[in-house]
Amino acid sequence: MKLGPLVLTLLAIMLGGCATTPPSNPENLCEIFREKPSWRRAAEDMREKWGVPVQVPFAMMYQESSFRHDALPPRYYFLGFIPWGRVSSAYGYAQAKDETWADYKREAGGWTSSRDDLADSLDFMGWYISKSQRLNGVSKWDAYGQYLNYHEGWTGYRNRSYESKAWLKRVARLVQARAERFGAQYRNCDKG
Repeated sequence: MKLGPLVLTLLAIMLGGCATTPPSNPENLCEIFREKPSWRRAAEDMREKWGVPVQVPFAMMYQESSFRHDALPPRYYFLGFIPWGRVSSAYGYAQAKDETWADYKREAGGWTSSRDDLADSLDFMGWYISKSQRLNGVSKWDAYGQYLNYHEGWTGYRNRSYESKAWLKRVARLVQARAERFGAQYRNCDKG
């Protein structure tokens, strides 16, 4: 069966309309939740399931994808100008790599989980943060340590691979500061 150009165009428009745009004010967690109530429900479900404070994965997600559902890492360039693949397989809101996402799906997520779905990405981050606490003893409330775990992987964190990366420690401090701001905002979301 062949689809005509008109049918293909309509299909593309319908699918494009399903794309999720980033929040208009990504600096304020309460504004994010007012604009996208399903994100708040997903965040609270993640908190209930994994015991992870809402602000930590949101601060990490802000850093990783700026809340873009289809975020991709930068490309390698051959000879400085020919696109030649991506620097990693990371994708989606959480910038989860293929192999880590496969581990999550096998252990906790289920086969229908998708990296471009916010609820699935939050659940993934809850799983990852919980596992970082179990494997490396990093508190679920410690956005700095959790971000270093997330960026370097559990073994890399244990081997302190981040020690030689001043830029990464600087970014982790930004994630910690954002988590603190998001936490203060979240505590006041329903007040006056």
